[in-house]
Amino acid sequence: MLSEPRRITAAALLAAGLVAAPIVIADEPPAVPAGKLQSGLSSTSQLLQLMDTDKSGKVSKAEFMRFMEAEFELADINKDGELDPKELKRFVYMLSHPVTHPVNGPGR
Repeated sequence: MLSEPRRITAAALLAAGLVAAPIVIADEPPAVPAGKLQSGLSSTSQLLQLMDTDKSGKVSKAEFMRFMEAEFELADINKDGELDPKELKRFVYMLSHPVTHPVNGPGR
């Protein structure tokens, strides 16, 4: 089951360019419904809270690297310190396919 922090990690990986996402080029940015904008800000805020261990309101390189190291550890199923193609494929799949819990909603 993919938790909310794991779904947020997917957003962080997308933002860091570590996972490919479709790129749409347009003359003007599309209109974003208020609910979608709010949920985007909420995810960013949640990600900041997860990564910002010293509660400075910013994420240092060290905090970011600790967070990503923990994600690596989750992806490294056989604990050999390397991600083979199968582990990486599984990790990317888990990030891009959140599990919906019937009681608590997506990723919970």
